[in-house]
Amino acid sequence: MEKPCVYLGDELSEYHFGSKHPFGPHRYAAFYLEFKNRRLEQQVNIATPTQASIEQLTLFHSKEYIGQVAKQSATGIGFLDLGDTPARKGIYQAALTVVGTVLKAVDGIMSGSCSSAFVPIAGLHHARRDSAAGFCVFNDCAIAIQALKKNYGLTRIAYVDIDAHHGDGVFYAYEEDETICIVDLHEDGHFLYPGMGGKDETGKAKAIGSKLNIPLPPGADDRIALAMCEPAEKFIRLAEPEFIILQSGTDSLEGDPITDLKLSVSFHRYVAHRLTLLAVELGHGRLLALGGGGYELANIAGGWNAVVEGMLDR
Repeated sequence: MEKPCVYLGDELSEYHFGSKHPFGPHRYAAFYLEFKNRRLEQQVNIATPTQASIEQLTLFHSKEYIGQVAKQSATGIGFLDLGDTPARKGIYQAALTVVGTVLKAVDGIMSGSCSSAFVPIAGLHHARRDSAAGFCVFNDCAIAIQALKKNYGLTRIAYVDIDAHHGDGVFYAYEEDETICIVDLHEDGHFLYPGMGGKDETGKAKAIGSKLNIPLPPGADDRIALAMCEPAEKFIRLAEPEFIILQSGTDSLEGDPITDLKLSVSFHRYVAHRLTLLAVELGHGRLLALGGGGYELANIAGGWNAVVEGMLDR
């Protein structure tokens, strides 16, 4: 089987909100320097970023919202939400690159040109259909799901999220869609943005039972999180997904400045490894991993490269 693809390019580093914002301009460089130090480029296929079209954005987002982002990005004035996501000049084009690269990775996996893929600056899981949220302009996760459904006719997709923040933009978009299996491990919403993702939320209507929220208490470490992995893996296996998406935010690692979990890079490697094996077991090997959040550069470097290493161990 082909090697995993890792998408690299300075274009991805342009998705940021300035040096004084938690989602700063050095996150991509932190990952890439460690990627080179570990000589991982010798073990993967390197692929380049690309931009999405407006038509691709409309797989999930409204044309009105897309137009609003383009307009505010041109001026750089104001916020795209209630105050977390600045309308920095050029953020529209940068967000197009995130989405386009993720969709290129989807196509690469579905065509068989790579067994799986990792996109470091991606996993913008808070954005809603008609608004930004939580540093997320366009929801590449949800757009990828829509592309898999529309362009490839997939009817069983799993979305797994280990970012410290609940992936609300994805979860509530598909809360009533029984074809989307969601497992979301995050810091309990009573203590952290966005304040959602209770364990009693399992889906609605026909989708009841297709979603699994795993809220963790502040200070939770690998021991607590790993105890949740076996039932979570069983939950995904029963759904028999034809494609797995992993949002691998490193803000769940110990030392992140805006969260309270204490996971280690070993947890991220373990999850990526187990999902890789599960995808192979299911007969397709399709796993798309997205960087997600994370605001401590050393954690980004270690966590995302651990995910790549976990994907290599098939």
